[in-house]
Amino acid sequence: MKKTFILLLAVFTIIHESACTKNEAAPMASKTNGTPVVKTAKVRLSQVSEELSLSAKVQADPAKVVRVYPPASGRLLRVKVRPGDHVVKGQSLAVLESSDVSQARSDYAKAKAEFEKDQRALDRSRLLFDHKVLSEREWEEQQSATSQAKSEFERATDRLRVLGVPLTGSSSQITVVAPRSGAVLDIGAAGGELSKSVDNANPICTIADLATVWIVGDIFEKDLSAVRAGEPVDITVNAYPERPWSGKLAVVSDTVDPQTRTLKVRIVLANAAHQLKPEMFAAIHVHKPPTKALVVPSSAVLREGGDTSVMVETKPGSYERRLVQVSSSNAKEVVIASGLKPGETVVTEGAALLRGGGNDQ
Repeated sequence: MKKTFILLLAVFTIIHESACTKNEAAPMASKTNGTPVVKTAKVRLSQVSEELSLSAKVQADPAKVVRVYPPASGRLLRVKVRPGDHVVKGQSLAVLESSDVSQARSDYAKAKAEFEKDQRALDRSRLLFDHKVLSEREWEEQQSATSQAKSEFERATDRLRVLGVPLTGSSSQITVVAPRSGAVLDIGAAGGELSKSVDNANPICTIADLATVWIVGDIFEKDLSAVRAGEPVDITVNAYPERPWSGKLAVVSDTVDPQTRTLKVRIVLANAAHQLKPEMFAAIHVHKPPTKALVVPSSAVLREGGDTSVMVETKPGSYERRLVQVSSSNAKEVVIASGLKPGETVVTEGAALLRGGGNDQ
């Protein structure tokens, strides 16, 4: 009886272990041989409005940028402005001390005295000539001398006017004033510097009127057919991502940069609030005419290295990886240029699992 009980216990143990082994092996087989759950969508032929985005920068209008140079050699005593300051026409920018001013004042005083002397002599000569006391030759000589003295006096006067100093006074200092209103972009000199020559002097400062600015972008020659002068465009600036500007393409360049194979495009924008600053990064958005194109959900596109692909369902439960070329994309959809046909089925969720699991065929 005891032997029989032991035998039955051994048989029961073997059967129990066999059942446990089967129960544990069944889920493993399901996980290994089962197909991951995926979601799919059809490739649609849809009407899309593509957008061409061009990298660009904000620039000051060159016609409204003035570089202020010292009018004479000398020592710069002080600079009264700093980058970012706004100045008005005629405002004092700097003070320069120059021996050229002293020389110009001396020349002016001499020319003025000579002209006044010759003018009085001319008046006396006219009276004598009218009474036949002075010969015609002497009268003409006096007229010529007075004319030369007048020319020299006018030259000396103009020299002081160009230097920007008053006709009266004895100071050797020059006040450099703003030739136009605008913003100071930068300064190129500091107090104490010596300007040896007007020809090779650095500008004291650069002033720009930023009431209007240029948006200058680069377009590749392959995209040139998509733009034309006068076409409306939108502009976005990195500094204000939520605010678009609208404008028109003012100029499309006629020359191609041989290094970058791009052409310049330009938009002129009003900038009354001075929000747009020179050298800001921007983007020009050109809207292409609506066209028919293949569209898939953005989640269907896989990017790995330099390849862009989708998983295409060739038959129920069978998938293949196919390389595609993307024309444009947004957060929801991707426009496919090549690699797919209308009506094909692509995987929108689970494509990465299929690719990683070796289901490509």
